[in-house]
Amino acid sequence: MFGNDWDEQLHNEMSKPYFLELQQRVDHEYEQHSIFPPKEYIYKALQLTSFTETKAVILGQDPYHGSGQAEGLSFSVAQGVRIPPSLRSIYKELNEDLSIDIPNHGSLEHWARQGVLMLNTVLTVREALPASHEGLGWEAFTNTIIQKLNERDNPLVFILWGSHAQKKTSLIDMDKHKVIQSSHPSPLAAYRGFLGSKPFSQTNAFLKSIGRKPIDWTIPHSIISSTLSEKNSL
Repeated sequence: MFGNDWDEQLHNEMSKPYFLELQQRVDHEYEQHSIFPPKEYIYKALQLTSFTETKAVILGQDPYHGSGQAEGLSFSVAQGVRIPPSLRSIYKELNEDLSIDIPNHGSLEHWARQGVLMLNTVLTVREALPASHEGLGWEAFTNTIIQKLNERDNPLVFILWGSHAQKKTSLIDMDKHKVIQSSHPSPLAAYRGFLGSKPFSQTNAFLKSIGRKPIDWTIPHSIISSTLSEKNSL
């Protein structure tokens, strides 16, 4: 399903009755409603970032609920889609923290391919109904993912923005792993501790301290987005 070592790590979990029931519920939702992300992107975070190669986790809540936005990675939107407010705050902090140019698109695939697991605690959502799939069963599955990473011998970084993500500290050995916490990057909360928190430089400092290669947080500019911008300016 994932095409990497997550298949072995999660095989038993995906055989449990709750997960089989969850899959039936999700299939029914896709048949009856407009659900995001597209079905083939539900597990994109796990497909792009293997268990062994995970260096950091950025934990989100549930996918964006607008048409064309969600692409299976927390806080990320498909190229060519308007950058959401929370992601604009993330980019602002990225620029302040590491003097990295603000990208011209909202896809965070480049981070995922370097070992940043962009995980939502709930992996699907109905259109225009945020948190509509909370309680469907995803939380048990994503908690297991966090627990598996927590049990790993090699330490990693957990980046927890906002109270929802910070509830997961109960699953994390904070003496072994680096945990970075701040307010959520949403416009209403960003100025209450997110901006100025330097999560990107903190992550790299920790990775270097344990002998792992730091993350290149620079996101290459998109030719597609540039073309769209040029057309929109004509």
